[in-house]
Amino acid sequence: MHRWVPSWRFVVGSFLFLVALGIGIVATAYVTTDIPEADEFTEAQVTTVYYADGETEMGRFSEVNRVIVDADVIPKHVEDAVVAAEDRTFYDNAGISPTGIARAFWVNVRGGDQQGGSTITQQYAERYYLGTTKDYVGKFQEALLAVKLAQSQDKDTILANYLNTIYFGRGAYGIETAAQAYFGVPASELTVAQAALIAGVIPAPSAWDPRVSPEKAEQRWNYVLDGMVATGALTQAERDALEYPETIEVRKSDALGGPTGYLLEEARAEVLEKAPVTEEEIATRGLKIVTTIDPKMQKAVERTIAEEMPEDAPDNLTTAVVSVEPGTGAIRAMYGGKDYVAVQLNAATQDTAQAGSTFKPFTLVAALEDGITLDDTYDGRTGRSFEGFEKPVNNFGNYSPGWVSLLKATEQSVNTVYVDVNEEVTPEATRDVAVRAGIPEDSGDFEPVLSNVLGVAQVHTVDMAEAYATFAAQGEHAEPYIVQTVTDLDGGVVYEGGDVVSRVFEEDVMAEATYALTQVVENGSGEPAQALERPVAGKTGTSNANRSAWFVGYTPQLSTAVMLAQKGEGGEQEPITPFGGYEQITGGSVPVELWTSYMSAALEGAEVLEFPDRPEPERPEPTATPSPEESEEPSEEPTDEETTEEPANPTVPSGLVGSSEEAARAALIDAGLEPVVRTEPGDQPVGTVIRVEPGEGTEVPQGSSIVLIVSAGPPEPTEPEEPEQPEEPSTEPSEPTAEPSDEPEAAPGRPEPSRSPREDA
Repeated sequence: MHRWVPSWRFVVGSFLFLVALGIGIVATAYVTTDIPEADEFTEAQVTTVYYADGETEMGRFSEVNRVIVDADVIPKHVEDAVVAAEDRTFYDNAGISPTGIARAFWVNVRGGDQQGGSTITQQYAERYYLGTTKDYVGKFQEALLAVKLAQSQDKDTILANYLNTIYFGRGAYGIETAAQAYFGVPASELTVAQAALIAGVIPAPSAWDPRVSPEKAEQRWNYVLDGMVATGALTQAERDALEYPETIEVRKSDALGGPTGYLLEEARAEVLEKAPVTEEEIATRGLKIVTTIDPKMQKAVERTIAEEMPEDAPDNLTTAVVSVEPGTGAIRAMYGGKDYVAVQLNAATQDTAQAGSTFKPFTLVAALEDGITLDDTYDGRTGRSFEGFEKPVNNFGNYSPGWVSLLKATEQSVNTVYVDVNEEVTPEATRDVAVRAGIPEDSGDFEPVLSNVLGVAQVHTVDMAEAYATFAAQGEHAEPYIVQTVTDLDGGVVYEGGDVVSRVFEEDVMAEATYALTQVVENGSGEPAQALERPVAGKTGTSNANRSAWFVGYTPQLSTAVMLAQKGEGGEQEPITPFGGYEQITGGSVPVELWTSYMSAALEGAEVLEFPDRPEPERPEPTATPSPEESEEPSEEPTDEETTEEPANPTVPSGLVGSSEEAARAALIDAGLEPVVRTEPGDQPVGTVIRVEPGEGTEVPQGSSIVLIVSAGPPEPTEPEEPEQPEEPSTEPSEPTAEPSDEPEAAPGRPEPSRSPREDA
């Protein structure tokens, strides 16, 4: 049996046949390829952004900014720079570069970074006639059209049309608007150095813009100039004499004006970061971006800031508000500033401020995880010294309640108790809880030091809304997001956001923490939030020297953070100038009032939801050891009948004035009363009771709080300026501020009626 072996004539013939067939196919395709009308790209379709309902339009991106200029207006050195950057064989090739195509094909097949291999004529064919093509069939059609264009149009026409068509970044299409966008001059006035910079960014204008990547932009600038020397457009001496040009600031369209501009830019940034979409595609491909922003809530927050912020608020006051939906992370409302065009810094997501006492709940959660209960008691006296603090730690207004439960310390924001608790659970635990809740690990001044409980960390408003949303979601953390979906013109889904959810805390711990934070609203500095008339948990916060003021609160369905801060001319944080009738701006003043007004409108008509029940039986009243008369039945909620049936209400014991604090406390506890200690300067020895409120012998209900005014000793005449010292906050984690970071009452010095200063605002 003989095996057939093809002869050399057969092999050569077959090869020649295949070559001829290929040539025939290409020739047929070439003959049948007509130069089409200009692609609709020249009338690029605009991307539209919508609110969460998918119907209410929020704004649009890039009405195409293009000015067509004649070829004779474009300087020769601009053309030379583009040729050096994109296609150094432009004047010699037939519209395509076989070596470039082969090289790009080989790299792509091997799995390297995708290569284009396109000449200027091919790019012109793609952008001006075909639209963006990415598959091999499209590239083949593009190459055929490029060859035909090279034969039917002269090089100057091709280059001029190319320069009038391509995208240069900064919303600029064509060389004329690019010259204005980068240097504020018409294309006819571009220098050689400027032309080289613009030409260099063509392959990736968003990524290589000097304002985005200065090193890459300068690298490309040098590449273009070297190419101009190689092509003979410049001498080496001329090239060496050139200096790198300075670009102007990026100009923002008036379409981004007002508070809405911050939403649009936040959505754009998230799409570019997370979706497989380029800036050019956002500007030209007619995408539909649906955000998570609720139109009703957004309208409510903008109206609240515009109408209810007191008229005398300082001009350099920064206001930020963010609402995050617990369990999903959807950002439902955001206020980043009055006007994005005027100030291109989003106060809600880019600006930071010290968190103040809004950080205490992280220590609270760490304590609950460590087995500490809300009924455990701590020394709440003001002026206590702690290792690592240069000065004694004071409570707001020198509030000094003596021994109090952790619940009471949360309600009244007692600094000394919380530093004590932080020392017990460790600052590392507080930091860990904050990170799990949503505070970024790289936040400024966010170190595992004892002072972190007082909120020395610099945080974004969105971070705090996110963290408290974790509490509201019973321990489930959801990454915040603003883009819901991105779809193309055909309705195809390009990107979907959200669904980054994980459990980080146990539900029982969250229920206890939430209960404690409801007491801030019921009996503490968050009391104005009661006007919401639905369950609310939250925490006020005031940083050192009143440089920032916060209220972060939540209902079961919405977490909202409100932040006020003030900056000097150099951008440095400074104490907030008092306004609105307040002697000082604290978290319990304007922030909680703005929060309440906004949330009332945002949740109008929404179902009233309850927080989860506490895991333990109801907390007994924090009374001391009961007297014998009532030891059998210490009622937690005495009724009117019980009051009338108990004729022997205790009286404030006599002999308290002049006694020591310890003896007076013991006497009050024996009488079934709760001692509350406050200090003030006096001539009596330190720790001696100066007076009692109400006075000795007064009949009071069982369990009443009796205030002991205790001598702190004579005032120090040598340090009259000591109250001003807190205005110099420590920036070193190892030397934290020990000054009060919050308030037990809404705001001292508020005139009556309490809401009158902004009624006409």
